[in-house]
Amino acid sequence: MNEEILTPVLDWLDLAGVAIFALTGALVAAKEKQTLVTLSFFALITGVGGGTIRDLLIGAPVFWITDPWVAAICLGVALFTWFTPTRWLEGKFLSIADGMGLAAYAVLGTAKALQYGVPPVPALLMGVITGTAGGIIRDVLAGRPSILMRPELYVTAAALSASITVAGSLLGVTNWWTWIAAALAGFALRLAAILLNLALPAYDERAAAED
Repeated sequence: MNEEILTPVLDWLDLAGVAIFALTGALVAAKEKQTLVTLSFFALITGVGGGTIRDLLIGAPVFWITDPWVAAICLGVALFTWFTPTRWLEGKFLSIADGMGLAAYAVLGTAKALQYGVPPVPALLMGVITGTAGGIIRDVLAGRPSILMRPELYVTAAALSASITVAGSLLGVTNWWTWIAAALAGFALRLAAILLNLALPAYDERAAAED
């Protein structure tokens, strides 16, 4: 892996994103009253799903294969969830935790793609994929409606974090300032969407026909 990527800020964003997404995956399995093995699988696939797709697309070593902490964190989170009553983690907690992971991973994915020489627009898309793919895989495996099929601001929040990361790189702003600002902006938008029920307008066939 490119040494420039291994900065403290990105390292923490990486591990934080893994842990948070792993928690959301394990919690979904726990609420379905699954076994510890299934909780562990959901934690792992949700925690590393987006990053794995990103690394395969940009030609980087798959991050959780080369980093001994990632899989251990996912399994540790699954074990924590196994011994934690799901009612403690219900309500908006899951959505807020997912939003934190979304923003962190969108920044990480974009920054890593840029470091590997990916042009700005594809790098932005790598950030969106990194931030959203794990949650999408989780929902599909659990048989839940995917977040993509709801109008609430989710992919948009990841795109905001990714866009700020790209803009900072193009403007030559110090990387860690850009990464922090991008993560906070994406999380703030996602949090606002959760608390205020913000959503993009949905397609209306009747309105389109009238136009």
